[in-house]
Amino acid sequence: MTQFTNYTNLTKEIIDYFHHKIFQLQSAGIKDIIIDPGFGFAKTVNQNFDLLNKLDHLQIFENPVLVGLSRKSMIWRTLKTNPESALNGTTVLNTIALLKGASILRVHDVKEAKEVIQLIDKIPHPQPLSLGRGASS
Repeated sequence: MTQFTNYTNLTKEIIDYFHHKIFQLQSAGIKDIIIDPGFGFAKTVNQNFDLLNKLDHLQIFENPVLVGLSRKSMIWRTLKTNPESALNGTTVLNTIALLKGASILRVHDVKEAKEVIQLIDKIPHPQPLSLGRGASS
Protein backbone atom coordinates (compact mmCIF):
# COMPACT_ATOMS: atom_id res chain seq x y z
CA MET A 1 0.00 0.00 0.00
CA THR A 2 3.00 2.30 0.02
CA GLN A 3 2.21 3.32 -3.56
CA PHE A 4 -0.79 5.22 -2.09
CA THR A 5 1.22 7.25 0.44
CA ASN A 6 1.81 10.32 -1.72
CA TYR A 7 -0.17 13.04 0.04
CA THR A 8 0.17 16.79 -0.37
CA ASN A 9 -1.27 17.39 3.12
CA LEU A 10 -2.31 14.19 4.89
CA THR A 11 -4.39 15.81 7.62
CA LYS A 12 -6.26 18.07 5.20
CA GLU A 13 -6.91 15.19 2.81
CA ILE A 14 -8.27 13.00 5.62
CA ILE A 15 -10.50 15.82 6.87
CA ASP A 16 -11.76 16.47 3.34
CA TYR A 17 -12.45 12.74 2.88
CA PHE A 18 -14.45 12.46 6.10
CA HIS A 19 -16.30 15.71 5.42
CA HIS A 20 -17.51 14.26 2.11
CA LYS A 21 -18.31 10.79 3.53
CA ILE A 22 -20.14 12.12 6.59
CA PHE A 23 -22.24 14.37 4.35
CA GLN A 24 -23.12 11.36 2.16
CA LEU A 25 -24.02 9.22 5.18
CA GLN A 26 -26.10 11.92 6.82
CA SER A 27 -27.87 12.59 3.51
CA ALA A 28 -28.78 8.90 3.46
CA GLY A 29 -30.28 9.22 6.96
CA ILE A 30 -27.41 7.54 8.82
CA LYS A 31 -26.81 9.18 12.18
CA ASP A 32 -24.44 6.86 14.05
CA ILE A 33 -21.07 7.50 12.43
CA ILE A 34 -17.67 6.55 13.82
CA ILE A 35 -14.51 7.99 12.27
CA ASP A 36 -11.57 5.62 11.78
CA PRO A 37 -8.59 7.44 10.22
CA GLY A 38 -7.01 4.12 9.25
CA PHE A 39 -3.67 3.91 10.99
CA GLY A 40 -1.39 1.63 9.00
CA PHE A 41 -3.36 1.82 5.76
CA ALA A 42 -1.80 3.73 2.83
CA LYS A 43 0.45 5.68 5.17
CA THR A 44 4.16 5.59 5.91
CA VAL A 45 5.45 5.23 9.47
CA ASN A 46 6.09 8.98 9.62
CA GLN A 47 2.65 9.77 8.19
CA ASN A 48 1.05 7.59 10.88
CA PHE A 49 2.90 9.49 13.61
CA ASP A 50 1.92 12.80 12.03
CA LEU A 51 -1.71 11.66 11.95
CA LEU A 52 -1.55 10.62 15.61
CA ASN A 53 -0.07 14.00 16.50
CA LYS A 54 -2.92 15.78 14.71
CA LEU A 55 -5.69 13.36 15.72
CA ASP A 56 -7.44 16.12 17.66
CA HIS A 57 -8.18 17.86 14.32
CA LEU A 58 -10.85 15.19 13.71
CA GLN A 59 -12.86 16.57 16.63
CA ILE A 60 -14.35 19.14 14.24
CA PHE A 61 -16.82 16.46 13.10
CA GLU A 62 -18.17 15.83 16.61
CA ASN A 63 -18.24 12.07 15.88
CA PRO A 64 -16.50 9.39 17.92
CA VAL A 65 -12.98 8.64 16.67
CA LEU A 66 -11.82 5.03 16.64
CA VAL A 67 -8.13 4.19 16.53
CA GLY A 68 -6.55 0.82 15.86
CA LEU A 69 -2.92 1.19 16.84
CA SER A 70 -2.47 -2.20 18.49
CA ARG A 71 0.74 -3.86 17.32
CA LYS A 72 0.87 -1.73 14.17
CA SER A 73 4.06 -1.75 12.13
CA MET A 74 4.56 1.95 12.96
CA ILE A 75 5.28 0.76 16.51
CA TRP A 76 7.40 -2.32 16.02
CA ARG A 77 9.38 -0.91 13.09
CA THR A 78 10.20 2.23 15.07
CA LEU A 79 11.21 0.13 18.10
CA LYS A 80 13.04 -2.41 15.89
CA THR A 81 11.13 -5.32 17.37
CA ASN A 82 8.14 -7.43 16.25
CA PRO A 83 4.35 -7.24 16.65
CA GLU A 84 4.34 -9.66 19.59
CA SER A 85 6.80 -7.42 21.48
CA ALA A 86 5.01 -4.15 20.76
CA LEU A 87 2.72 -4.04 23.81
CA ASN A 88 4.55 -1.23 25.59
CA GLY A 89 4.61 0.88 22.42
CA THR A 90 0.94 0.12 21.81
CA THR A 91 0.09 1.25 25.33
CA VAL A 92 2.00 4.51 24.89
CA LEU A 93 0.34 5.30 21.56
CA ASN A 94 -3.12 4.34 22.86
CA THR A 95 -2.57 6.79 25.70
CA ILE A 96 -1.56 9.55 23.29
CA ALA A 97 -4.56 8.79 21.05
CA LEU A 98 -6.96 9.06 23.98
CA LEU A 99 -5.41 12.35 25.06
CA LYS A 100 -5.73 13.59 21.46
CA GLY A 101 -9.46 12.83 21.33
CA ALA A 102 -9.87 9.17 20.40
CA SER A 103 -12.97 7.75 22.06
CA ILE A 104 -12.73 4.11 20.94
CA LEU A 105 -9.69 1.83 20.93
CA ARG A 106 -9.55 -1.30 18.78
CA VAL A 107 -7.06 -3.57 20.50
CA HIS A 108 -5.50 -7.01 20.83
CA ASP A 109 -4.59 -6.65 24.51
CA VAL A 110 -7.83 -5.86 26.29
CA LYS A 111 -6.57 -5.87 29.89
CA GLU A 112 -3.77 -3.40 29.15
CA ALA A 113 -6.02 -1.11 27.12
CA LYS A 114 -8.63 -1.16 29.86
CA GLU A 115 -5.96 -0.09 32.35
CA VAL A 116 -4.98 2.81 30.06
CA ILE A 117 -8.62 3.92 29.94
CA GLN A 118 -8.96 3.62 33.74
CA LEU A 119 -5.93 5.86 34.21
CA ILE A 120 -6.90 8.36 31.50
CA ASP A 121 -10.39 8.58 33.00
CA LYS A 122 -8.76 10.14 36.07
CA ILE A 123 -7.82 13.11 33.90
CA PRO A 124 -10.77 15.39 33.04
CA HIS A 125 -11.71 15.29 29.33
CA PRO A 126 -14.86 16.05 27.34
CA GLN A 127 -15.97 12.58 26.18
CA PRO A 128 -16.41 9.06 27.56
CA LEU A 129 -13.96 6.43 26.36
CA SER A 130 -14.73 2.99 24.91
CA LEU A 131 -12.77 -0.17 24.27
CA GLY A 132 -13.27 -1.86 20.91
CA ARG A 133 -11.85 -5.29 20.21
CA GLY A 134 -10.55 -6.74 16.94
CA ALA A 135 -7.67 -7.73 14.72
CA SER A 136 -5.13 -5.30 13.41
CA SER A 137 -2.47 -5.18 10.73
